[in-house]
Amino acid sequence: MPAGREEVGVGEHPVIALHGWFGSGRAWRPLQPHLDGTRFRYVFPDYRGYGARVGEPGAHTLEEAAGDVLALADELGFDRFSLIGHSMGGAVMQRVLADAPDRVRAMVGISPVPAGGVPFDEQGWALFSGAADDAGNRRAIIDFTTGNRLTGVWLDAMVRHSLESSDPRAFGDYLSAWAKADFQAEIDGRELPVKVIVGEHDPALGESTMRATFQRSYPGCELEVLRNAGHYAIDETPVALATGIETFLAKAG
Repeated sequence: MPAGREEVGVGEHPVIALHGWFGSGRAWRPLQPHLDGTRFRYVFPDYRGYGARVGEPGAHTLEEAAGDVLALADELGFDRFSLIGHSMGGAVMQRVLADAPDRVRAMVGISPVPAGGVPFDEQGWALFSGAADDAGNRRAIIDFTTGNRLTGVWLDAMVRHSLESSDPRAFGDYLSAWAKADFQAEIDGRELPVKVIVGEHDPALGESTMRATFQRSYPGCELEVLRNAGHYAIDETPVALATGIETFLAKAG
């Protein structure tokens, strides 16, 4: 497997899947067994500072991440491709759209960060900004964003993955990049197939947030709410998530 990415499938429809703040390219593995590799070709890259790219120099901005996605698409010969973005990856995929709209076939956001960022109160910002250096903060955030309902064994595993798969400086830089994103005007009204999938137990990037952001920005944007899921549907409900993604992408063309 080439450094900095994983791949699944040999289908004619290329799809680049962009991970979240706590993730990496490997974070998609719970979903991978349920994907149709005969129809789609999935690529799961790491951002700079994550996964196989820990320690790689970078500014850790959305613009840089989007540029790396486009460079990867060029390397793989993907003239046009679809995008999936989980959480922070939802902001990155929209930055790709803003920078190269003619190359994006369709987008699927999984509890995605809007192009206008995410507002924080003082207490929330302290919790999130402290997560770069504090494993306890990371655990509290994962627990909160999944509705305080999942086993501590899983929470601890998520924290370990995050600590092992991200550089603290990159992790901190990306928080400012996605939380303070402000390029809404660049994507408003774009006409392409868009779907957002959220968990019913996600308190921040759930149904109401998607209606106020993605469904206002993209005409015809579909919204699906997954039962028994919070912010991490990749882990919580992988079969249902794969079904929702591929049903939409197959219809989108």
